[in-house]
Amino acid sequence: MQTHYGEPEGKRGRIRKLIPMEPMFLRDVEAAQNQSPFSDLIRHARQDGAEYPQIWHMFAFQPDATKHLERFTQAIMREPGPISPGLRELIAAYTSARNGCPF
Repeated sequence: MQTHYGEPEGKRGRIRKLIPMEPMFLRDVEAAQNQSPFSDLIRHARQDGAEYPQIWHMFAFQPDATKHLERFTQAIMREPGPISPGLRELIAAYTSARNGCPF
């Protein structure tokens, strides 16, 4: 049985190399060469062979249209609240792992 990025069941706790992500459904968005901080992040992640969130392509494609989502996410994850930013990151990472997506 295959689970979590193609690793056999029971090996989720160890460090592993992830299988490459499949392309998005919006290939024109993924292939866009716009100038933005997210374009730089994508380029560096690809050069390093690292996984990265596919939503970065949307942020890079139309930075003005997605700026509010970026600010919202940072506010939710970083501003003062009843739980620490570190615990919020842990919850997000755990939820992403349970959903089978990289965080």
